Amino acid sequence: MTTLPEEGIPADLILGELRGLRSADLPTHGGRTLAYVYDSGLSEVDKLGAAAHALFSPANALDPTAFPSLGKMENELVHYTADLLGGDEDTVGTVTSGGTESCLLAVLAARDAHPEITAPSIVLPSTAHAAFHKAAHYFGLRKVSVPVDPGTFRADPAAIAAVIDDTTVLVVASAPSYAHGVLDPITEIAAAAAARGVRMHVDACIGGWVLPFFVLNGVELPPFGLDVPGVTSISVDLHKYAYCPKGVSVLLHANAALRRPQYFASADWPGYTMLNTTMQSTRSGGPIAAAWATILHLGEKGYVQLAGDADIATTEIRHGIELLDGLRILGDPVSTLLSFTTDSTAYDLFTVADKMRARGWYVQPQFAHESSPMNLHLTITAANRRHEREFIDALAESVVAARRDGPVVIDPRTVAYVAALDPAELTGEQFQGVLKAAGMGAPHGVPSNMAHINALIACAPPPLRERLLLEFLGALYS
Repeated sequence: MTTLPEEGIPADLILGELRGLRSADLPTHGGRTLAYVYDSGLSEVDKLGAAAHALFSPANALDPTAFPSLGKMENELVHYTADLLGGDEDTVGTVTSGGTESCLLAVLAARDAHPEITAPSIVLPSTAHAAFHKAAHYFGLRKVSVPVDPGTFRADPAAIAAVIDDTTVLVVASAPSYAHGVLDPITEIAAAAAARGVRMHVDACIGGWVLPFFVLNGVELPPFGLDVPGVTSISVDLHKYAYCPKGVSVLLHANAALRRPQYFASADWPGYTMLNTTMQSTRSGGPIAAAWATILHLGEKGYVQLAGDADIATTEIRHGIELLDGLRILGDPVSTLLSFTTDSTAYDLFTVADKMRARGWYVQPQFAHESSPMNLHLTITAANRRHEREFIDALAESVVAARRDGPVVIDPRTVAYVAALDPAELTGEQFQGVLKAAGMGAPHGVPSNMAHINALIACAPPPLRERLLLEFLGALYS
């Protein structure tokens, strides 16, 4: 067990160790990590965000009367976001720690607005972000998941309308969906929700700060913001395509009455009256100040340029993938997200991901779900501009190398062993058996080659996959 050092360690040695630890992580700049990070490619933006974060990190957004600077900045971030996303003079908002918290609060506000509904439910397309599954789990709502169009992966408004009932407190749609980057038919879904008097939330966490600038660059897109009749709330992450330091998101509500159930207050104790606008109480002022500084520095022209760069990079990478034999794009993505698959049985996409990582690129494997086959996901940013050919060349080489290795083969006895496991009754010994089958001992880190492990996990149905990965995660943190 690690123990606290008896004598303090000098700052320069600690920083040196931190740099060493950081060197083992995926790169966060240069456009080579196509998930998790968002890179403008502008070093001065990173420096400004870090400086603003450091200046305000000790300040506490828990109490805007004690730190009015943070209240001012939060209000201005909400105003900028509302202006982009169809808000009006009634629009209100909240700065949160990230997209998941924004989505959680949208669900919480919808649930608590209807205390008379004893068994509330939310209706969502099967491509909605898992944050809404988390919200349903945390807050005790029933999920009504509606399959999407099997070819386009867009939500089906008629199918959604058909399942809205007297228990429904919220309907969800994506702008765009994470897995495939497609834009759901927001207008039609919002109309269906409004016809039943139900709130409708647009998850624009990943698209909300880039799609409006696509439009300013001349790209035609259907409306998806608060100006769509029936849309009552929308979320957008500023640490994504506003290129702000993590973690900061904005949740907008069409008016204050819709937002009010999200707030929490407690005076029933001898301390200060607790007043919370978010899931958190103490909130560092660092992310708020960093976002405020970044957005003001870049301005509209800066974001138009960055969105244009990301759009061109996405288009060129998409065309490059479509020209590679055996690969195809899933759906018709409209933003900066792509997913691609292969119909070839001569190699495995999990192996392609490993080969890409060996060449300095991280692409994100996604497991098969409903009509969506196993695929590789790309989150493309402005930093990928002018490096598109490098990515396509590396992908072409990786496919050739994966074809040379052949498909990943899992022993049928192992498949049968995994298939027989009950996620509700999984024991430590059984988990160790899965690790052994995957060629691993106790996990003390993530292996550099994941193809065999991913192929084994893919044999498990989603509930078992969840349990196995939770056990794996728990082992990493033990």
